Amino acid sequence: NNIDLTTLTEEKTTQLRAQHLGFVYQFHHLLKDFSALDNVAMPLLIRGDNKQAALLAASELLSTIGLKDRLDHRPAELSGGERQRVAIARALITKPNCLLADEPTGNLDAKNAADVLSLMIELNQAQNSALVMVTHDEKIAQKMQRILVLENGQLSES
Repeated sequence: NNIDLTTLTEEKTTQLRAQHLGFVYQFHHLLKDFSALDNVAMPLLIRGDNKQAALLAASELLSTIGLKDRLDHRPAELSGGERQRVAIARALITKPNCLLADEPTGNLDAKNAADVLSLMIELNQAQNSALVMVTHDEKIAQKMQRILVLENGQLSES
């Protein structure tokens, strides 16, 4: 959006993150005392959206990613792949302009990693947003449209 990030106040930086960015981490960082539905709805509720609308949007997104039967489950009751899918849904629920993903499949087995990666790419394309992913896995990197490599402090195009 042609915004000079170095000139933003802390408050404006926080607003920018909340309105335009989604985050997915290697560890899901879900709120353990809340259900999958509540975890996904939380960013909308924090933003001030209507509770019923937020819960409906979260329910629809979780259904889209194959978790309609797990809405009321807390993170401890979900598999690693399910937790990561909930985290992805939470990151995408606000329809961010850019999704930042830090080793989003790092803690998953090969099948769950492939499923989660496919889901991230599919949902990201459906929302027409940018996806910036950090990974050490070359197979995952090869699925991205553009690959940049950071080696010895130097960033280069692969």
